[in-house]
Amino acid sequence: MPKLQKITPCLWFDDQAEQAAAFYTGIFPNSRIVQVSRYGEAGRERHGKLPGSVMIVAFELDGQAFTALNGGPVFKFNEAVSFQVSCDSQAEVDHYWEQLAAGGDATAQRCGWLKDRYGVSWQVVPSVLPELINDPDAKKSQKAFEAMLHMTKIDIDELKRAHAG
Repeated sequence: MPKLQKITPCLWFDDQAEQAAAFYTGIFPNSRIVQVSRYGEAGRERHGKLPGSVMIVAFELDGQAFTALNGGPVFKFNEAVSFQVSCDSQAEVDHYWEQLAAGGDATAQRCGWLKDRYGVSWQVVPSVLPELINDPDAKKSQKAFEAMLHMTKIDIDELKRAHAG
């Protein structure tokens, strides 16, 4: 039996855990649904879910373990927690942005952040961004940062142009 990951994010859904896991595993390479657990009669008076309905979905995104739980409508996602997707090219940024944003909240898209169709927040970030905004030359750093603040989806060439002055 493989060793469990020490820390695994658990995403609380009303009743969309299986659909969300399928959506996410369809976007990222090296991803899969590992296991689906279902509710039984035990605790029904507490959880209110029908026996046989999906309770927990264990899945992996690019090798990173996640859990999705159908816990009911009690809790909602917000921007206080987000997942960062590091991208090495504009093509990668475009791919993840378009896939994750499909059906999501367009009003929540800014500075590389987006909210997907399930309300989960993601940051689609080119790997060059930290290098540009942490440049020891404060003027170059600030120009790159200012450019990023005006973007919805991050444009690597535009960041580099701003950085260069």
